[in-house]
This record gives sequence, C-alpha cells and structure tokens, in this order.
Amino acid sequence: MSYFSELALQYIDGQWRPGSGSWDIVDINPFNGEKLASITVATVGELDEAYRAAERAQREWARTNPYQRRLVFERALRLVEEREQEITEAIIAELGGTYLKAGFELALTKDMLREAMQLAIRPEGRILPSPVDGKENRLYRLPVGVVGVISPFNFPLFLSIKGVAPALALGNAVVLKPHQDAPIVGGTLLAKLFEDAGLPAGLLNVLVTDIAEIGDAFIEHPVPKVIAFTGSDRVGRHVATVAASHFKRTVLELGGNSALIVLDDADLDYAVDAAVFSRFAHQGQVCMAANRVLVDRAVLAEFTEKFVAKIRTLKVGDPADPSTQLGPLINSTQADAITAEVDQVIADGATALLRGNTVGTLVDPVVLTDVPAGHPLLHRELFGPVVMVLPFDGEDEAVAIANDTPFGLSGAVHSGSVERGVQVAQRIETGMIHVNDGTIADEPIVPFGGEKNSGVGRLNGEATVEAFTTVKWISIQHGRSRFPF
Repeated sequence: MSYFSELALQYIDGQWRPGSGSWDIVDINPFNGEKLASITVATVGELDEAYRAAERAQREWARTNPYQRRLVFERALRLVEEREQEITEAIIAELGGTYLKAGFELALTKDMLREAMQLAIRPEGRILPSPVDGKENRLYRLPVGVVGVISPFNFPLFLSIKGVAPALALGNAVVLKPHQDAPIVGGTLLAKLFEDAGLPAGLLNVLVTDIAEIGDAFIEHPVPKVIAFTGSDRVGRHVATVAASHFKRTVLELGGNSALIVLDDADLDYAVDAAVFSRFAHQGQVCMAANRVLVDRAVLAEFTEKFVAKIRTLKVGDPADPSTQLGPLINSTQADAITAEVDQVIADGATALLRGNTVGTLVDPVVLTDVPAGHPLLHRELFGPVVMVLPFDGEDEAVAIANDTPFGLSGAVHSGSVERGVQVAQRIETGMIHVNDGTIADEPIVPFGGEKNSGVGRLNGEATVEAFTTVKWISIQHGRSRFPF
C-alpha cells in the first residue's frame, strides 16, 4: 500500500475520515522537498469525538482477559516484520532517516511490542495486613482509563509505540497526536497496524492537528487521566503546567545535553567510535546524543585527531542511498537554525576543527573546540550534527563540566577500569549513563527518563506499569466494626 496516499486521514472511533479544519498540514520529504501528503487538520470537535470514543471503548477493553489483549500485540509485531521494507521506505521519505536509522528504529519498535505482550499480564494486586481485627485490605492495580500521547518527529514510530502499546496492553485506551512533521510514520501508520492486528474500534484514535487549531484542548480535555509527552523542554514545561492545573498526571521525556567523558585510561579508538555514533546518529536529532565530548587533557591531542579523522569519513547525502550515514535535518528551519548557532559561536571565539557546508536541509558535520566558558551553546540541546570537544584536567573537573547544564538525560564514561567509570558515572546528574558505551540506549525493561529539565517520570518495564495504571484500595470487614458513636 502507499502509506502517504491512503493514510493521510484522521482515525477516530475506528473510522478513517478527513479532518474538518480549515487548513492542511503538508507532509514534506525533507531531503528533496517532495510533497508526500496533505492532511486537513482535526478540530476541537473531532478531538472531543476521539476522547469520547476512547472512553466508551476502554470500559470493555479493561474487562477483556489480558491473555486475549496480548494477542493484538503479537499480531502487530508480525505485521511490522512483514511490512518492514515498506515502513523503512516511509521512514526514509518522511523523516530523512537513513537505512541504518530505520533499522535501529524498527528494532526498538519490535522490542517494545514484545514488551507490550508481557505488560498485558504483568499488573499484580496485593493483600496488606490491617491493625483492625477482621479487616482485609486488597490493593487492585487498574488501568487509568484514557491516555493522551504526544510524540516527536525524530523517532516517531518508536516513540509513539512506546506510549501507545504499553498503555493499551495495560487496559487503557489512547488518543495519539503525532508531530506535524511525522504524521504518517508517527501517527496513522500505527492506527493501520493496530487496526489490521484486530484492536477493537475506539481504543486507538489518531489526530493529525496543531496547537494553532486546537490550542491546549488535547491536554485540558476532561477524559484523559495521563498525558505522555516527548519533545522539547520548552513545550514540556507548558504541557506540565496545563496538565497540573487540571489534576492530570504526566510522563515527560524531554531534551538532553549529554556528555561523553573520555578518561585518561580509556581505549581511545573505541571511545572515538562510541563518540561518533553518540553524536551523529540520525544527524544528531536524538535527545540522548552527546552534544559534548569531554576529554582528559592528557589524551586530548590523540583523541581529537582520531575523532575528527573518523567524522571526515561520514557520508552526507540522500538517505535513500544505503551508503549514506547522515541524511537531512527534518526541515530547512532546523538546518538554518543550527547553522546560525555555529556561525555565532565561531564569531564568539570558538574554533571549528571541521566544518563543511549547509545545502538545503543537508548539514555537514561540525566539530568545535575552544568554546568560550559560559557560552549559551554549552548549556543547550543541539539537534543537529554539531559536537563540542571540551578538555578537562582530572575527574573532578570532568564531573563539574558534565553537570553544568540544566539537562540530565543520558551520558557515557570511558575508562580502562570499569569501577573507575562507575564511580564517575554515579556523580553525573542524569537519569541514565553508560560505562564504556555510547550515550544512546533504550531497553524495554529498564526505566528510561531524565533528571532536571530532561523530564519527569520514567517509562519501560515496571515504570510503565506505574505510569499507566492506578492503585485502588478495597477493604473488607469480616465481622462487625465497632464505631465510636
């Protein structure tokens, strides 16, 4: 099937239909500017229909035997495997993802569907003792009801599935709003997969729309009990504020400014490989990417020479070419913005060890050093193929530099001694950090999330159960209670 011609619609209560807004979201191939699809936006009225449909369908779904629920995810996994080539082509066309990126995203997606199968039967109740004679305390773990999921453009298939599949597996219904730059891969493609997998109508609704059309209605609507958002810290702060004012729970996976630390006893060749992948995977459009590579001054010259030499070998170009390693940024606005930031930091005194050209949405890799202390670029997330190499003298200074950021998502430490690496890692203010590895990792049973401005809450494994369920206390008095009056 042609995803871009057949799935350019809204999906509400099991029906494919056009939106009734007065304008269209135009889906563009970021590499060649080709128009892929035009989708009329959903309105506040259609948002209400989606949430109300989810609310109705969820009641029966919650009563469905969890062993039956898990069959939907088994079928969805088989469909992803059968349609892998078509999905790969959609990732390349809509996101500018390379074949390597598409393979990475599909592998994560399949792992998450496997985890959803297990989540369907994972929730457990408890019986707790009571100080009151004859009383039995039962704790039931129940679905929250309806979950609103807002996903980003960089890994939209996986990051949509990461919220949608576990929430459904745990007995909830979902309304999904994909990013405007990834409406098919991050949105209606999921609707099609789950529809074909036999998910009952109404349990998953996908709305392609924009805040310009619906304002904060997606968050403010009375039906959803949890909002799961992945995106920038600026928007995440707004989501959290609005949700809190309506007493809704949030799970926020926000930006990062990760540091990859190379200690003086590290395997430099291996550290170079890890650093290059950690910074330049998907053109640097990854929240866990290593914006900053911190290198002990004792090995700085050798590391930097090898690091720059390897980056020079990266091929930038058409993502449909299997040999391409870096494709385009998601749109020209992003490409222009990252290029302007590089121009500014160089004007402010930084040195470019490597810098090529920006042609449309293609941005050649940039390696910066001598970035002035306190420069704003050191503290921001860089969503593009730009890396800063920062020297340090000793572990204490490395820790201080790594922590000098409002973010705290991921990181890495390279050392010839695992325990030394762990000791340094424990001092870094992040939700996740990896010893002798890259900064980019996500595993389906390990809690994923950040500290500081990188988010609130965790997903994966038991953390997902906590995020998308609630606990209900039912007590039973065997015999008669005694009341004071």
